[in-house]
Amino acid sequence: MAQLVSLCWSGIMRRIVSVWLPRWPILRFLTAQGSSAIAPDQPFVLTIDASGGPRIAATSPAAERSGLFIGQTLSDARAKAGGLLQVRPVEPDLDAEALRQLTFWATRYTPAASPWGLDNGGDGFFLDITGSAHLFGGEAALLDDLIKRLKKFNLAARCAIAGTAGAAWALSHYSLSLPLSLAEGKEREALRPLPVKALRLSPDTHSALHRLGFKRIGRLIDAPRAPFAARFESELLLRLDQALGARPEALHYISPPPVYHAQRSFLDPIFAQEIVIATAKRLVERLIPALVRDGVGIRSLRLDLYRVDGETQRLDIGLAAPTRDSTHIARLATLKLDGLAQKLDAGFGFDCIGLAVAKAEKIPARQGDLDSRPDRRTTVESEACLIDALRQRLGPERVRQLRPVESHIPERAEISRKADDMKAIWPKPDEDRLRPIFLLPKAERADVIALIPDGPPRQFRWRGKTHIIAFAQGPERIADEWWRSDATDLTRDYYCLENEAGQRFWLYREGLYGRETNAPHWFVHGFFA
Repeated sequence: MAQLVSLCWSGIMRRIVSVWLPRWPILRFLTAQGSSAIAPDQPFVLTIDASGGPRIAATSPAAERSGLFIGQTLSDARAKAGGLLQVRPVEPDLDAEALRQLTFWATRYTPAASPWGLDNGGDGFFLDITGSAHLFGGEAALLDDLIKRLKKFNLAARCAIAGTAGAAWALSHYSLSLPLSLAEGKEREALRPLPVKALRLSPDTHSALHRLGFKRIGRLIDAPRAPFAARFESELLLRLDQALGARPEALHYISPPPVYHAQRSFLDPIFAQEIVIATAKRLVERLIPALVRDGVGIRSLRLDLYRVDGETQRLDIGLAAPTRDSTHIARLATLKLDGLAQKLDAGFGFDCIGLAVAKAEKIPARQGDLDSRPDRRTTVESEACLIDALRQRLGPERVRQLRPVESHIPERAEISRKADDMKAIWPKPDEDRLRPIFLLPKAERADVIALIPDGPPRQFRWRGKTHIIAFAQGPERIADEWWRSDATDLTRDYYCLENEAGQRFWLYREGLYGRETNAPHWFVHGFFA
């Protein structure tokens, strides 16, 4: 059954899942290199360069049993473990990228997923499941499903749910009974017995508190705040307030939370592209009542395909105009998949498909006509459908659209941009000022013969060919935009010229003779039909 998730959670108590992956760098390394890369029964550590020599950044279970710990110098570790110690350098960039991919996979539970940065340990992620846990049978069932799926990836996760990210992080690291779904409003009681390290404090702050005898969060909660504010940086009270919910903590989501979201899970994995497209079409249809209610249409969307083996594929589809046409969106998804360099790789199959509306815009109401066929479109809608199809087939950067710019300089009067907006309004053409259909990317020099220096050309030579002028119209004088920093301050006199063969050119003389220059130059700037 498709799941419709609204992200308008104002007034609802937040529910945050903290997913901690102990020994994440070790697990990531073994997954990437294979279990045969090291001997599992011998100590294995990852090291990082530091002052005083390399230090341990991550340890395997065998290394911990040997008494090795994070932060220990490599020389001390070798002395303790002897020649059995296996050492590799830590790869933080690869660890962070793998964590982002895993967090992306976890968006199957909620679109609001946030990988941890180094301030949180860089070895887990948050899930904001506010208002969505019931879609999985409740918070306990969601945690059970999440832990089981991670276990299939050989990842042992410690998970906790609380009303704040700080409390959830603390419980996932230091609670003795996991997985845990903390009741709303119980953060204060749950945090009291935990060590102050659970507040994610800097080493200096933690050491200072330990010297003063503050070992449990409960003592911090009960103590007066003024001495802490005077003696410590703002970090201490900030982290405490964030954990208790007194101050908000912003989560940096892996992708912006969608405006509308629908999702469907499958008991048996699916493989065929046709089923993927049909599912996407049904998900759009599920969203239509909400779109109609709000008077909006889909302008851009994301189609997320979750594979059984943990890989995730995302299709981003942009539209030239807002729409609620599920058939049109399904066609664009088909073109998108057909245009991929590699065909859809289903692997062991997709067990979940999510559709997120990243951007929605108002659809103005319009009067219908007597022809009420559902497939009847206006001219603007037909143009938008054509642009959408071309963008999915050729790529969004290869479908361009000219836009007007407020400038009287011909080469600045329009720009080429991605065709993503049908609202470009062109000024009404001025019949007294002729403009060529084709404008050269850059005006090209020409050799001109004229009866007088500031008169119209009688003939000109351009690209190795001489043109005898039969008719000439002009000049149209265009001065440079003096307020611009790149202004040349040279005036242009434009002429529309027709040669004896009937070809029409647009030339200009740069510089007023005798006032701005004594040797004006001529340029070919465009052609008429």
